[in-house]
Amino acid sequence: MGLRRGLRKLLKYQEPDPYLNDSYSQEGEDMVLARIFDNKPTGFFVDVGALHPKRFSNTYKFYKTGWRGINMDAMPGSMAIFNQLRPEDINIEAAISDEDQVLKYHIFNEPALNTLSEEVAMEREKKPEYKVQRVEDICTQTLASILDKHLPEGKAIDFMTIDAEGLDFQVLNSNNWAKYRPSVLLLESELDFDAFGGSDLYLFMKDRGYSLLSRTYRTYFLREQNFKALA
Repeated sequence: MGLRRGLRKLLKYQEPDPYLNDSYSQEGEDMVLARIFDNKPTGFFVDVGALHPKRFSNTYKFYKTGWRGINMDAMPGSMAIFNQLRPEDINIEAAISDEDQVLKYHIFNEPALNTLSEEVAMEREKKPEYKVQRVEDICTQTLASILDKHLPEGKAIDFMTIDAEGLDFQVLNSNNWAKYRPSVLLLESELDFDAFGGSDLYLFMKDRGYSLLSRTYRTYFLREQNFKALA
């Protein structure tokens, strides 16, 4: 041990910065995005199902460098910590679906699993470590109505990330794709590559001018037809 310390001192050893390549996403999605938008120091994002301002966040890395955006999450009280840690974002407590309705929101002991889908909730409760703690009635809104009200006038969306825990298609269907077209769209799916290419999610977006750009283990990155990565 003494010899090792001596060698470190001799070589002026320094521990590497633990945040040299900082990532806050669950599977490194923000690192992929950082590569896609490598030459863009600032921009605008939309995060549907944002969960937490830092934990499992695809957008916090960008917020730290000057990007700004809109964060949405259905969890009652969820925006208090967003307003505290990300006050320069637009933070909205809202549940998104393709029509205004009242749905039951299943709140788990692991907040990342919270869902408006009863089917998804029942499937997740099959694992002994996950339990629904309570269920609340939540009024949903469409994504288009949220963006109509809160997106700054003339602001282009560089990327949109959607993690709706079972309601992803309904979220996509609730947007006005003629008006709001993010350059890059992130969708979570447990389907493998071949199956995703034939899925309702991908075919829906393909019909609206999007194509596959990249992926991580559970997240697919789609690009708008006119967007060129690393421009």
